[in-house]
Amino acid sequence: MPTAILTEESMRDQLLDAVEQVFYARGIQAANMSELRDAAGLPLRRIYQLFPSKDELIVAFLRRRHDRLMAMLEAQVAAADSPEDRVLALFAHLDAWFREPSFRGCPWTNAYCELGPTNPAVAAEVDHHELEHRALVTRVVLDAGYSPEIADVVYLLIAGAVTTAGVQHSLDAAVQARHGVRILLASSQAEVALTT
Repeated sequence: MPTAILTEESMRDQLLDAVEQVFYARGIQAANMSELRDAAGLPLRRIYQLFPSKDELIVAFLRRRHDRLMAMLEAQVAAADSPEDRVLALFAHLDAWFREPSFRGCPWTNAYCELGPTNPAVAAEVDHHELEHRALVTRVVLDAGYSPEIADVVYLLIAGAVTTAGVQHSLDAAVQARHGVRILLASSQAEVALTT
Protein backbone atom coordinates (compact mmCIF):
# COMPACT_ATOMS: atom_id res chain seq x y z
CA MET A 1 0.00 0.00 0.00
CA PRO A 2 1.54 3.35 -1.00
CA THR A 3 2.17 5.83 1.78
CA ALA A 4 0.61 9.26 1.52
CA ILE A 5 3.00 12.06 0.69
CA LEU A 6 2.75 14.75 3.31
CA THR A 7 2.68 18.34 2.14
CA GLU A 8 4.43 21.02 4.14
CA GLU A 9 1.04 22.24 5.36
CA SER A 10 -0.06 18.78 6.48
CA MET A 11 3.29 18.21 8.24
CA ARG A 12 2.89 21.57 9.96
CA ASP A 13 -0.63 20.63 11.11
CA GLN A 14 0.55 17.20 12.26
CA LEU A 15 3.36 18.80 14.23
CA LEU A 16 1.14 21.49 15.78
CA ASP A 17 -1.45 18.86 16.76
CA ALA A 18 1.28 16.96 18.62
CA VAL A 19 2.77 20.12 20.10
CA GLU A 20 -0.61 21.24 21.42
CA GLN A 21 -1.20 17.89 23.05
CA VAL A 22 2.27 17.69 24.63
CA PHE A 23 2.68 21.33 25.66
CA TYR A 24 -0.81 21.55 27.13
CA ALA A 25 -0.58 18.24 28.99
CA ARG A 26 2.98 18.45 30.30
CA GLY A 27 4.00 22.09 30.12
CA ILE A 28 6.22 23.84 27.61
CA GLN A 29 9.50 23.67 29.49
CA ALA A 30 9.01 20.02 30.46
CA ALA A 31 8.66 18.95 26.82
CA ASN A 32 11.86 18.41 24.86
CA MET A 33 12.27 18.28 21.11
CA SER A 34 12.71 14.49 21.10
CA GLU A 35 9.34 14.09 22.77
CA LEU A 36 7.74 16.40 20.22
CA ARG A 37 9.42 14.44 17.41
CA ASP A 38 7.99 11.17 18.74
CA ALA A 39 4.50 12.60 19.25
CA ALA A 40 4.44 14.16 15.77
CA GLY A 41 6.05 11.23 13.99
CA LEU A 42 8.36 13.60 12.13
CA PRO A 43 12.16 13.69 12.05
CA LEU A 44 13.83 16.50 13.99
CA ARG A 45 15.37 17.78 10.77
CA ARG A 46 11.88 18.29 9.30
CA ILE A 47 10.62 19.93 12.52
CA TYR A 48 13.46 22.44 12.44
CA GLN A 49 12.77 23.13 8.76
CA LEU A 50 9.18 23.98 9.66
CA PHE A 51 10.05 25.88 12.83
CA PRO A 52 13.73 26.85 13.24
CA SER A 53 13.35 27.35 17.01
CA LYS A 54 11.26 26.08 19.89
CA ASP A 55 10.10 29.67 20.49
CA GLU A 56 8.60 29.80 16.99
CA LEU A 57 6.85 26.50 17.67
CA ILE A 58 5.41 27.84 20.95
CA VAL A 59 4.11 31.00 19.28
CA ALA A 60 2.57 28.99 16.41
CA PHE A 61 0.86 26.65 18.91
CA LEU A 62 -0.59 29.59 20.84
CA ARG A 63 -1.68 31.47 17.71
CA ARG A 64 -3.42 28.45 16.19
CA ARG A 65 -5.25 27.74 19.45
CA HIS A 66 -6.22 31.42 19.64
CA ASP A 67 -7.59 31.42 16.09
CA ARG A 68 -9.65 28.31 16.77
CA LEU A 69 -11.04 29.71 20.03
CA MET A 70 -12.00 33.03 18.47
CA ALA A 71 -13.76 31.32 15.54
CA MET A 72 -15.67 29.06 17.93
CA LEU A 73 -16.75 31.99 20.13
CA GLU A 74 -17.89 33.98 17.09
CA ALA A 75 -19.98 31.01 15.89
CA GLN A 76 -21.56 30.45 19.32
CA VAL A 77 -22.44 34.13 19.67
CA ALA A 78 -23.87 34.28 16.14
CA ALA A 79 -26.08 31.24 16.84
CA ALA A 80 -27.68 32.81 19.94
CA ASP A 81 -31.22 34.18 19.61
CA SER A 82 -31.33 37.30 21.77
CA PRO A 83 -28.81 39.98 22.80
CA GLU A 84 -28.69 38.57 26.35
CA ASP A 85 -28.19 35.05 24.99
CA ARG A 86 -25.30 36.31 22.86
CA VAL A 87 -23.55 37.56 26.00
CA LEU A 88 -24.28 34.33 27.86
CA ALA A 89 -23.02 32.32 24.86
CA LEU A 90 -19.52 33.52 25.73
CA PHE A 91 -19.69 31.04 28.63
CA ALA A 92 -21.09 28.12 26.65
CA HIS A 93 -17.80 26.55 25.66
CA LEU A 94 -16.25 27.04 29.12
CA ASP A 95 -18.47 24.52 30.87
CA ALA A 96 -17.70 21.76 28.36
CA TRP A 97 -14.00 22.67 28.30
CA PHE A 98 -13.67 22.58 32.10
CA ARG A 99 -15.18 19.09 32.16
CA GLU A 100 -12.75 17.65 29.59
CA PRO A 101 -10.38 15.14 31.23
CA SER A 102 -7.45 16.91 29.55
CA PHE A 103 -8.36 20.38 30.93
CA ARG A 104 -5.25 21.99 32.41
CA GLY A 105 -6.16 25.66 32.66
CA CYS A 106 -5.62 28.49 30.21
CA PRO A 107 -2.85 27.73 27.70
CA TRP A 108 -1.92 31.43 27.41
CA THR A 109 -1.70 31.90 31.17
CA ASN A 110 0.29 28.68 31.45
CA ALA A 111 2.70 29.81 28.72
CA TYR A 112 3.10 33.24 30.30
CA CYS A 113 3.72 31.77 33.75
CA GLU A 114 6.35 29.43 32.34
CA LEU A 115 8.09 31.75 29.89
CA GLY A 116 6.48 35.18 29.55
CA PRO A 117 8.68 37.21 31.87
CA THR A 118 11.85 36.03 30.08
CA ASN A 119 10.55 35.42 26.55
CA PRO A 120 9.35 38.51 24.65
CA ALA A 121 7.89 36.46 21.76
CA VAL A 122 5.70 34.39 24.08
CA ALA A 123 4.73 37.46 26.12
CA ALA A 124 3.71 39.26 22.91
CA GLU A 125 1.62 36.30 21.76
CA VAL A 126 -0.15 36.06 25.12
CA ASP A 127 -0.79 39.82 25.01
CA HIS A 128 -2.20 39.46 21.48
CA HIS A 129 -4.61 36.77 22.68
CA GLU A 130 -5.74 38.73 25.74
CA LEU A 131 -6.34 41.93 23.77
CA GLU A 132 -8.29 40.20 20.99
CA HIS A 133 -10.31 38.08 23.41
CA ARG A 134 -11.20 41.11 25.48
CA ALA A 135 -12.13 43.07 22.34
CA LEU A 136 -14.47 40.26 21.25
CA VAL A 137 -16.15 40.12 24.68
CA THR A 138 -16.49 43.90 24.75
CA ARG A 139 -18.00 44.01 21.26
CA VAL A 140 -20.54 41.29 22.09
CA VAL A 141 -21.63 43.04 25.30
CA LEU A 142 -21.82 46.48 23.69
CA ASP A 143 -23.72 45.11 20.67
CA ALA A 144 -26.22 43.62 23.13
CA GLY A 145 -26.89 47.14 24.44
CA TYR A 146 -24.93 47.03 27.70
CA SER A 147 -22.31 49.45 28.98
CA PRO A 148 -18.51 49.24 28.72
CA GLU A 149 -18.47 48.72 32.51
CA ILE A 150 -20.66 45.62 32.11
CA ALA A 151 -18.28 44.40 29.38
CA ASP A 152 -15.34 44.76 31.77
CA VAL A 153 -17.11 42.70 34.43
CA VAL A 154 -18.15 40.00 31.95
CA TYR A 155 -14.56 39.69 30.74
CA LEU A 156 -13.24 39.44 34.30
CA LEU A 157 -15.83 36.77 35.15
CA ILE A 158 -14.70 34.74 32.13
CA ALA A 159 -11.04 35.08 33.14
CA GLY A 160 -11.88 34.28 36.76
CA ALA A 161 -13.86 31.19 35.78
CA VAL A 162 -10.93 29.85 33.73
CA THR A 163 -8.49 30.46 36.58
CA THR A 164 -10.81 28.95 39.18
CA ALA A 165 -11.40 25.87 37.04
CA GLY A 166 -7.69 25.48 36.36
CA VAL A 167 -6.35 26.05 39.86
CA GLN A 168 -9.17 24.78 42.05
CA HIS A 169 -10.47 22.15 39.60
CA SER A 170 -13.95 23.61 39.99
CA LEU A 171 -16.13 22.01 37.34
CA ASP A 172 -18.95 24.45 38.05
CA ALA A 173 -16.91 27.64 37.61
CA ALA A 174 -18.46 28.47 34.22
CA VAL A 175 -21.99 27.80 35.47
CA GLN A 176 -21.43 30.06 38.47
CA ALA A 177 -19.87 32.84 36.37
CA ARG A 178 -22.71 32.63 33.85
CA HIS A 179 -25.23 32.89 36.69
CA GLY A 180 -23.40 35.99 37.94
CA VAL A 181 -23.55 37.55 34.48
CA ARG A 182 -27.26 36.78 34.22
CA ILE A 183 -27.83 38.64 37.54
CA LEU A 184 -25.64 41.52 36.34
CA LEU A 185 -27.54 41.87 33.05
CA ALA A 186 -30.93 41.71 34.79
CA SER A 187 -29.82 44.36 37.27
CA SER A 188 -28.57 46.58 34.49
CA GLN A 189 -31.87 46.25 32.60
CA ALA A 190 -33.85 47.04 35.75
CA GLU A 191 -31.70 50.11 36.37
CA VAL A 192 -32.30 51.35 32.82
CA ALA A 193 -36.04 50.75 33.20
CA LEU A 194 -36.12 52.84 36.39
CA THR A 195 -34.39 55.78 34.75
CA THR A 196 -36.61 55.88 31.66
